[in-house]
Amino acid sequence: MHIIFIDKYTYALHIAEAEAITKSNRYLGIATSGGLNQQRTGITDAVVAARILNATLVVPKLDQKSFWKDSSNFSEIFDVDWFISYLSKDVKIIKQLPRKGGKTLSAYSMRVPRKCNERCYINRILPVLMKKHAVQLNKFDYRLANRLDTEYQKLRCRVNYHALRFTNSILAMGKKLVNRMRMNSKHYIALHLRFEPDMLAFSGCDYGGGEKEQKELGAIRRRWKTLHRSNPDKARRQGKCPLTPEEVGLMLRALGYGSDVHIYVASGEVYGGEETLAPLKAFFPNFHSKYTIATKEELEPFSKFSSRMAALDFIVCDESDVFVTNNNGNMAKILAGRRKYFGHKPTIRPNAKKLYQLFLNRSNLTWEVFASGVRTFQRGFMGEPNEVRPGRSGFHENPSTCICEDSVAKVERSPLRRKYVKDTATKKNMTNDGPDVDDESEWPDMDDDDDLSDEKDMSNATILDYDALNFEDTELEEFLSD
Repeated sequence: MHIIFIDKYTYALHIAEAEAITKSNRYLGIATSGGLNQQRTGITDAVVAARILNATLVVPKLDQKSFWKDSSNFSEIFDVDWFISYLSKDVKIIKQLPRKGGKTLSAYSMRVPRKCNERCYINRILPVLMKKHAVQLNKFDYRLANRLDTEYQKLRCRVNYHALRFTNSILAMGKKLVNRMRMNSKHYIALHLRFEPDMLAFSGCDYGGGEKEQKELGAIRRRWKTLHRSNPDKARRQGKCPLTPEEVGLMLRALGYGSDVHIYVASGEVYGGEETLAPLKAFFPNFHSKYTIATKEELEPFSKFSSRMAALDFIVCDESDVFVTNNNGNMAKILAGRRKYFGHKPTIRPNAKKLYQLFLNRSNLTWEVFASGVRTFQRGFMGEPNEVRPGRSGFHENPSTCICEDSVAKVERSPLRRKYVKDTATKKNMTNDGPDVDDESEWPDMDDDDDLSDEKDMSNATILDYDALNFEDTELEEFLSD
């Protein structure tokens, strides 16, 4: 056993190197599912699954048939050679199955239950792998338990934060976008805004658009027969409605971010278009997106591929001084975890359950009282170190095993990190329970597969967790995933 220090945030504990443990004639392939960030979790967990099974991993297949309709393969989004070489001491990885007897080895296709732990893989997959020699696990998303032995958790971090590197062309364009944001202002906020019509229709929430909104979103909602009848008031009370662009603007202004702050918005088609975005732009006139800071010609190599465009947004959001989200999808979770890992860069997640009453009664409150309430309710949702206890929430969102304690004490403070201040004047009138971990609704798994990990991944996120719902409609699941 020996220890290899990778950087100040984590180290690799190698009980045995890949060459010593990998069994011949044992090949594992996986087919990912969903958008870019959901696929990223699948790739990360696939490496760990291969390590558990002492198998050679075949470079994962990306989802090319889902809602996102992206034909990109692994090497067109990620640096495949770096991926293979970086992990060479952990897992043996090959680009394709070998040829035997003049033919390429054929893989036996199967699926593994959600949240399958080490014993589950040994009991369910290993016997098949030993018999068939090559197995492909389909729809590989969240197929590995949240809680694993420390060795496997640290491997997850090595994959997600070091081995998965975008291609040079994506990195170069992403860096160009970041530099242009820095040219506009030394510091900037990035906002991941999920406010597409399909997303809103699924949520079943009321966004103030009256009869026209109900008719339009209701028509979309009827496309999915599996959705139950919505209760908009209940959903909003439970914090399960994505914040509107206006509400995001109000929250940020209440936290102390002024109109001079530059904001980069990563989003798809916003329901209501410019009319919906107008209040947010009024709060923050310095409003940018990849379409406003890059030319059509510059984006042309990426524009026909949703995952490559999402990768550009990922880079700009990751490099921001403050990352803000109005949802709890995969991109929000992965970036929250990544920003904790690389120095606890702040990630603001709305405490939607508590903010609901403030937004509802805003017209009856002075700005001072409203802003004080926002600051109070957002404590525990600002991306501060030790905000979430180790082991709470999903590992990709809170990779506590990989974060050294001394890195928490040495967090660098950006001028944008804490524009808000504690207001004690109205504290006695405003109560906050901190992160509402145990009060969250528990949602069933997306599949009918048994939950084998006996876990409760309730984080202090209060927005609807689309990844935890029971979907029978694959297209709906894939759309909501990122």
